[in-house]
Amino acid sequence: MSDRIFGGIGLLLALIYAWQATIIQESFLSDAVGPKTFPLIIACILALASVYFLLKPDPEPTWPSYGRLAEIFFAALVMLAYAELLPVLGFLIATALASGYLTWRLGTPPLQSVVVGVGTSVGIYIVFKLILGLSLASGILGF
Repeated sequence: MSDRIFGGIGLLLALIYAWQATIIQESFLSDAVGPKTFPLIIACILALASVYFLLKPDPEPTWPSYGRLAEIFFAALVMLAYAELLPVLGFLIATALASGYLTWRLGTPPLQSVVVGVGTSVGIYIVFKLILGLSLASGILGF
């Protein structure tokens, strides 16, 4: 039953996403593909996956305990806080904090989580900012 609910919600989201993609205003300078193509492809993939869940649901799942659900909830809160704090703290600090916390909750010892968080943040910064030249959030410290 839960797969069918999930499939129905996914199908509804796919329809809303496709509808929103069709009302994107195109500039006269757009390329041949246009800005609507990629969102429509995503909507189609989501719709196909949702229909699969509606037609071939799995047996009833074993839901995690309340403690595990709380961990999932806190991980989602960390991701929301990351999105909010990214412009304030900057990419390096916000990413180090978020990835460090998430790796710790996945079972890595605390000190190793700090190292992984800092390493992930610096590694992504080097690739995207220094090598590819993309713009990342600077924050109050300027990096």
